[in-house]
Amino acid sequence: MSLDDYLALNGPAPTRHVAYGAAPSQFAELFLPAGAGPFPVAVIIHGGCWTKEFGGIRQMRNMAGDLARQGIAVWNVEYRRYDEAGGGYPGMYHDVASAMDRLRALAGEHALDLARIVLVGHSAGGHLAQWAGARARLPRGSPLYVADPLPVPVVISLGGLADLRHEQALIKTSCGRDMAQLAGVASAARPNIFSDTSPAEMLPAGVRTVLVHGEYDDISPPRVGHDYARRAAAAGDAAEVLVLPGASHYDEVALASPSWPLIAARIRDALTPTASRARPGG
Repeated sequence: MSLDDYLALNGPAPTRHVAYGAAPSQFAELFLPAGAGPFPVAVIIHGGCWTKEFGGIRQMRNMAGDLARQGIAVWNVEYRRYDEAGGGYPGMYHDVASAMDRLRALAGEHALDLARIVLVGHSAGGHLAQWAGARARLPRGSPLYVADPLPVPVVISLGGLADLRHEQALIKTSCGRDMAQLAGVASAARPNIFSDTSPAEMLPAGVRTVLVHGEYDDISPPRVGHDYARRAAAAGDAAEVLVLPGASHYDEVALASPSWPLIAARIRDALTPTASRARPGG
């Protein structure tokens, strides 16, 4: 699949549109399966190189609709990107965190089983999903710190770009992004801009990470996943890499792609009671 194919993706309308802030991009879409529940939950975060230029939440409706048909509630997250007012650091991260924690308020009304939850992010959204899964590791002095973030045992990163420090050159080549746009500017109070923005700096996160890459992904090639998995394993986290045969960066989120059944199976597996068994030292 090409970028144009990706931008053409769409899916069914959500069950509910939920604003978590006043800005136009501060909302998420809830997709509910048929039946009474309780429903396991997949939180999905779109990519697009952290910019509003390359689509967003609409493209992820493609996979959201299918997951809902499989009995999985979906929380499709929009957020302010670096080129939107209030986006970048710290606003983009605050948005993802606010969307995550809003689920607690919705769980009772919509029969959401937050004990069975998985985070799924694509490309730049893979970075944000891995970051959201690691929020318990945020430094207490960070503007992004919260005392009790919603825990998530498994993160599935689809062509993610999560190691901001070590992948700076790739992120610049693939997306044209500078680190100041994604991680802010160093200061005396915050000398290490990666300490609260790069999941690789927040290891061990205490989550199991599945790093999925298309065989022919030239935006986030399989090497990226293997490098991150080695770092995670060395820190004591469980991580594995899945390479999708014949796939590009965009096949990873397309329902019509031969890759989708493989990804859907990993999402279902992450929502089983044994999915959280892999913990540091476990």
